[in-house]
Amino acid sequence: MLKKVSKYWWCQLVGWSVYLIINIFFNFTLNTPNLRAVVILTIIFAICGVISTHVFRALINRSGDWEGYSLEKQSILFLAAVVGTSIIWYFAYNQTLEYLVGQRPKGKNFLENIMMSGGLLSSFAISIIWWGIYFTWHYIERNRTSQVDRLKLESTVKELELKTIKAQLNPHFIFNALNSIRALVDENPQRARTAITELSNILRSSMAIEKAETVSLENELNIVKDYLALEHIRFEERLQVKYEIDPDTLSLQVPPMMLQTLVENAIKHGISRVISGGTVYIASRLKGMEHQITIENTGQMVEKGLNGHGFGLQSTRQRLSLLFGNRATFDIRNKDEETVVASVVMPLL
Repeated sequence: MLKKVSKYWWCQLVGWSVYLIINIFFNFTLNTPNLRAVVILTIIFAICGVISTHVFRALINRSGDWEGYSLEKQSILFLAAVVGTSIIWYFAYNQTLEYLVGQRPKGKNFLENIMMSGGLLSSFAISIIWWGIYFTWHYIERNRTSQVDRLKLESTVKELELKTIKAQLNPHFIFNALNSIRALVDENPQRARTAITELSNILRSSMAIEKAETVSLENELNIVKDYLALEHIRFEERLQVKYEIDPDTLSLQVPPMMLQTLVENAIKHGISRVISGGTVYIASRLKGMEHQITIENTGQMVEKGLNGHGFGLQSTRQRLSLLFGNRATFDIRNKDEETVVASVVMPLL
């Protein structure tokens, strides 16, 4: 508040000082008669201008949140302020003029006196300029503040949505991982212990990136490799993995746990449903100014799942939309009769 008040008074003093200097300079240059009286008149006019505009400003501010008024109401306020200050300046001008030089406009009536006064026109013009600047500045400032508040709100909503999605992702993954370990407990305790170690590595990594909106592809791949090592214990030779990773993409940023979610989806809905198992192919490459990640797996999407409406796939779409808007795309489809391909294209970060 103090900053705004200081800025307001600074503008008041500078504005009216400029008016004084310009007015006195032109009258001095034009050798105006009664220059001393003109200078005094100008100073009094400026002082009156400071006081009257400040009083009217206080009255307007006391009327409530006038910045939120409709354009029609703001126009009425503007007109009232212009007319009010103009009349005050007119009377101040005439009274000062009469006191200094012993004359004032002599008309037949009050209206004619006003029309004969040159001070009225200058008062009206200056009043329009002052209030025009004042109302325009508040209009721009309000729009700027509204825009900043809107951006802050969007950022907060975005952050909350991302946290909600990530909070759902971890239990979703842990549930599937524990199911895998449970299947090994009686069958092969030694492998179950190994699986628990692999799971702890994954959880440790996921907790380390919990607060991050994005992580490097290299970190994400490390989590995926631990996850695949865990799944390989269950599937054994039924699960084959191939990588085609462009080294230039390892440092690129991706949503955390996104790649792991897509690989998990490939195994759960693809490899696990094929008796002979299959292959998961993971590729990362640069495509112009975009980063393309592709996951192919043996299997087929059932007709009702062609659009990929599972939770993991929905979360992938949501996070891509929140982070990149419409600049990122996600697509999952049957590539042929034996292969499903999921493709993510993101702008470079």
